[in-house]
Amino acid sequence: MISPTDSQKIGIGLTGFGVFFIFFGMILFFDKALLAIGNIFFVIGLSFVIGLERTFKFFFQKHKMKATTFFLGGVIVVLIGWPIVGVALESYGFFLLFRGFIPVVIGFFRRIPLLGYLLNLPFISVYMDKASESNNMV
Repeated sequence: MISPTDSQKIGIGLTGFGVFFIFFGMILFFDKALLAIGNIFFVIGLSFVIGLERTFKFFFQKHKMKATTFFLGGVIVVLIGWPIVGVALESYGFFLLFRGFIPVVIGFFRRIPLLGYLLNLPFISVYMDKASESNNMV
């Protein structure tokens, strides 16, 4: 088993706080301050978890520039003070950045006992199979 380093542990905590603040800010009718804090924690935590160099390599690949522009542009728009527009831009950019991981996540969820049973139901499994066919893990 691989043990996370101290900086990765800090990054996991910061990323978790970021997700919490973003979720809490959305629940409280898109509170600007909570969303801004959540965005900052999420981005800093991500760079702690995978490292600063790998974070830059991930975000600034040539074929991911559109996604990075939407994601970081959404963060800036939230910081400026337009939370609904910023969250919409961030969500689209986040989907574009991480859509290659969707098949891995679906495969993981299918191995969880109750959730796997629900995802393997006939009318749901058709959509899950289509979503997990994509091989964009670049």
